[in-house]
Amino acid sequence: MSAPFRFPRFFVTSPAPCPYLAGKTERKVFTELSGNTANELNDALGRIGFRRSQSVAYRPSCADCSACVSVRVCASEFTPSSSQKRNMRRNGDLVATACKPWATEEQYALLRGYLASRHPNGGMADMDEQDFADMVEQTPVDSYMVEYREPAAGGGKGRLIGCCLTDRQGDGLSMIYSFFDAAHPLREGLGTYIIADHVQRAARAGLAYVYLGYWIEGSARMAYKARFRPIERLGPEGWSRFEPTASDGLAAIFELA
Repeated sequence: MSAPFRFPRFFVTSPAPCPYLAGKTERKVFTELSGNTANELNDALGRIGFRRSQSVAYRPSCADCSACVSVRVCASEFTPSSSQKRNMRRNGDLVATACKPWATEEQYALLRGYLASRHPNGGMADMDEQDFADMVEQTPVDSYMVEYREPAAGGGKGRLIGCCLTDRQGDGLSMIYSFFDAAHPLREGLGTYIIADHVQRAARAGLAYVYLGYWIEGSARMAYKARFRPIERLGPEGWSRFEPTASDGLAAIFELA
């Protein structure tokens, strides 16, 4: 006889300045992921727009704003655009390996360079090695770090130029956080390539979706997500496909180049 399922307890954070929209405040509803049902709970919450951070699942719960929209790519139907095909050919020699969620100095050094280049004043700018280890290793669900390395002569390990902390859910892959060498002179669009690789991984594994987190219409920081088609967003009536505006796609060119 199976053990009874205990309904999770939810909490709400205090209001704080929104990191995406000037003049707005944000609040989050969250719950703990723990015990033998952590994977099942994470799957269920992921389908209704929650994201994971360490052992916590959360989603926006803002009183006067609903701009943050959960989006996911339909992996089996993904059709890369012309620019995405060029990107995939250009970076197709990279060696991708799914590793256990164990933080390394090499990963942390890559993260520091990425944050300095892309998000020098962001909320993660002061992340130290212990913070990074907690982000990667404190997971109660099926997680792994996908490493992207340049090919090396002799079959050894090549230089690490990209990483993505990823959860495997019942219906797809959830990209928790990705980072890469944003200043690489010969590897344009690494962020785009990492997403495309995850979409292909999901399709090969028979998983329907790749969850990309939240998207805000008109936000240049999040616009790159809208370039992967077909894409679905979560609304009051559930998940549905949508066509982002042309301006969102244009902004994405500058975000992940």
